[in-house]
Amino acid sequence: MSTDDRHIVVDGVSKTYSGESGPVRALEGVTFGVERGEFVSVVGPSGSGKSTVFRIVAGLEDATEGEVRVDGRPVDGPGPDRGMVFQDDALFPWRTVAKNVAYGLEEVGPPEGVTVEERIEDCLDLVGLTDKAEAYPKELSGGQRQRVGIARALAVDPPILLMDEPFGSVDARTKASLHRELLDIWTQTRKTICFVTHDIEEAVYLSDRIVVFSGAPGTVRDVVTVDLPRPRDRTGDDFTEVKRAVLAYFEDEDG
Repeated sequence: MSTDDRHIVVDGVSKTYSGESGPVRALEGVTFGVERGEFVSVVGPSGSGKSTVFRIVAGLEDATEGEVRVDGRPVDGPGPDRGMVFQDDALFPWRTVAKNVAYGLEEVGPPEGVTVEERIEDCLDLVGLTDKAEAYPKELSGGQRQRVGIARALAVDPPILLMDEPFGSVDARTKASLHRELLDIWTQTRKTICFVTHDIEEAVYLSDRIVVFSGAPGTVRDVVTVDLPRPRDRTGDDFTEVKRAVLAYFEDEDG
């Protein structure tokens, strides 16, 4: 399959920012693709440009060079075809959970054949928060707020879900629970997911493939296929071997 047949294509993307002491090169010739319905993670050290790639794919920033294509069309801004989930849940504190989920629906409407109310109910059921519909963000735990963020991103039924370190601020037990729930959602919806993380174990547990970034400026060092059956055993020898193989890229870089 050619790269242009893929759902997302990041093609020779470079990014330069203006810094106080001169230009800062954040990305250098980044190229990778994501197949339709695939779960792909991007990992790399701090400052490697992972979140910058996320923002360019999301249409929140422009590439200095190269381009991102979705379904063969260049990305020139945000769109309802790409739902976004951030590390900071960015919920509106003055809105209830249901009203937060409704935000995107107010702009583009619900998917064909369902009402706004039905879509809100479906999305809250998907993330296990039906009983929190009338609660406010301040009444929720960190994990619950992230579930609301996922429900909001899914509400307009985008074919692509972009996630930028969404579980980085929750405790280990909550993170493990969110991992299982996210995979359940992915299995049910078959969204294409592009997931940015610095947590290698998280990437191995969740992903079909892992795009490994170098340090700044970010470049693609390798793309690792995670050929392990699900559900995955984090303590198993095969899991540990894949994790060790990805970690080796960072040990080489440190050396």
